[in-house]
Amino acid sequence: MRRTGESAEQYLTSVRSVLEKLETNQILSAAALVANSLRDGGLIHMFGAGHSLLLAIETFFRAGGLVAVNPILDRRLQFDGGVLESTEFERTSDAARDIARDAGFRAGDVGFVASNSGRNVLPVEIAFQMRSARMKVIALTNLAQSKVGNSFHVSGKMLFEIADAVLDNHCPVGDAAVQIPGISVRMGPISTIAGSALLHAVFIEAAAQLAGEGNAPDVFQSVNVGTGALDELRSLVAQYAERIKFYRSPLHRENAMES
Repeated sequence: MRRTGESAEQYLTSVRSVLEKLETNQILSAAALVANSLRDGGLIHMFGAGHSLLLAIETFFRAGGLVAVNPILDRRLQFDGGVLESTEFERTSDAARDIARDAGFRAGDVGFVASNSGRNVLPVEIAFQMRSARMKVIALTNLAQSKVGNSFHVSGKMLFEIADAVLDNHCPVGDAAVQIPGISVRMGPISTIAGSALLHAVFIEAAAQLAGEGNAPDVFQSVNVGTGALDELRSLVAQYAERIKFYRSPLHRENAMES
């Protein structure tokens, strides 16, 4: 019989173990691509489906985060339309071109595609759409799981096989880390924690490279620090409102669509 707290400790130990495995060389490679894009006025596009969508949200409009981040938040990727429908949507490529067009992919931008398995159709197709737009593609995935799985995409390619740089989250196959006696399936997913750490490390390194050149990128400060005035925040996001729709007001977005 397990003592109280043993399972929780096992999970935290697993988290620490995964974080210790994250590879600096992969972070540096991805950061160089991000820095190159930002240096030339490009954007960072963030795509994930299922719970990988959390990573697009995690890096957007975040205190201590880069401003030039465009999250791809198509409602069909979210759960409010039904969780099974969202899962099914991830396994089709029908909407990929529409998603890419709505996101505004351009040559010189850089795109992150997060998919733990790296096998589902939509993430792979979005990566192909990014490449077609002459963007650099960074895959955030689980290499151990990818290498034992089969792609659902018509190309037969796994996500990591079409990326310019790969961030391996080093999570257990299947993501969950802890086996509880009396429960047949494992618990304790880690991919969101590892993915967040990797993405923030990449952004920090890219920002450090640019700042070292005297070309520091725009970074958010928490509105709950200091006076909390919103005028500076409005001015900051306004610089990116033409390309990042979530920095525009709903009325502004409607008028842009009509025009």
